[in-house]
Amino acid sequence: MAREIQPKDTTRNMAYELWMKAPNPMVTFFKTLDVTNLVKVSRKKNMKFNMLLDYCIGKAAANVKEFYILPVGDKLMQYDTIAVNTIVKNKNDEVSSCDIMQTDDLTAFNQEYLKYTTQVAETCQDRDLSEDSMVIGTSAIIDTEIDGAVGMNSGIFNNPFIIWGKYRKKLFRYELPISFQFHHTQMDGAHAGRFLANLQAEINSIWPKSVLLNTDRCIWKTM
Repeated sequence: MAREIQPKDTTRNMAYELWMKAPNPMVTFFKTLDVTNLVKVSRKKNMKFNMLLDYCIGKAAANVKEFYILPVGDKLMQYDTIAVNTIVKNKNDEVSSCDIMQTDDLTAFNQEYLKYTTQVAETCQDRDLSEDSMVIGTSAIIDTEIDGAVGMNSGIFNNPFIIWGKYRKKLFRYELPISFQFHHTQMDGAHAGRFLANLQAEINSIWPKSVLLNTDRCIWKTM
């Protein structure tokens, strides 16, 4: 559920005064992630790479309290839950939007992701959870390698927004440059940095390495 809160009752009061009406309050960070573990899990467990990354994004954000506050219009809103948005190619070869509720349960998140992205693709109807959840926007340009992107500052969509392209193979690992845009009223650079550090940690730990190693051995023995 979303509810309006008074800036003076939060730790974001000074940021609200400084940045709420600034001409360009959006800040963009660029970071290259090591996504080797996601690629391995995706291939060995037959899970979509973007689903895994969305899951890690939601879990990383859930541990940073600033993600539960968002400037909407001229108000500051408080949320109890977080959702991650993904863009879906629909049956008309256009794009639709699908929000997936954040959960720490990977199996449950995967099931919700597959269910609702399929539904959105078939109906061409967006799934919008923004009335009750703070939604993290994402955009994946999976066929193209990009170094970064800066989202538009429209004043309409103040939500955190993450953009990435195609991951790259670098010797014995895979890398993925991402862009992370956020409203300065919502968080400062330190909070954004904590989220990005959390994100890399979630990627590294999404599946026990011992399980992946055991899987490697089983595959080798059966070849």
